Amino acid sequence: MFLDRDGTIHPDTGYLHSPAAVEIYPAARRGLKLLAEQGFLLFLVTNQSGVGRGYFSAKAVESVHRKIESELAQDGVRLAGIAYCPHHPDAGCRCRKPSPYLVEDLAARHGVDTGRSYFVGDKISDVLAGANAGCRTVLLATPRREAELRRHSGWREPGRVVEDLYRAALWIKSEPDPGD
Repeated sequence: MFLDRDGTIHPDTGYLHSPAAVEIYPAARRGLKLLAEQGFLLFLVTNQSGVGRGYFSAKAVESVHRKIESELAQDGVRLAGIAYCPHHPDAGCRCRKPSPYLVEDLAARHGVDTGRSYFVGDKISDVLAGANAGCRTVLLATPRREAELRRHSGWREPGRVVEDLYRAALWIKSEPDPGD
């Protein structure tokens, strides 16, 4: 299970770099707990261009990730891995979502079949990264936000659209495994 970070598990406050500002959505806590109980390996995949823009350091990003891991551990949830792109959007790197590079790298390192995996996120770049890696995709969006995103030039139909990570987890739990 691959997950976006900002806007998916906590509010997207724009260039989050302080661990003190981490606030996990209650629905994300419940959803991640449900997914962990179902035996999913959980991975965060996130673009963090604030590093490339010079707004904060890679060390600040890693501090935020440690805080997220600590918060989730209180719910009995463990992240199997975290990968992020630190580059400026104009850098032309191979790791920035919608590239599947980070998903494929995590999958290879952990023996995960992306064809049996999901990517959950709140942006078109998340849906594209997941789809480009061969994952089934879930977009987190209210009906109004979904309508806005559908007008995006890069729109690609996700496998499912739900309002929060708990609803995504319920839907994923009910889905048949494509490997069966």
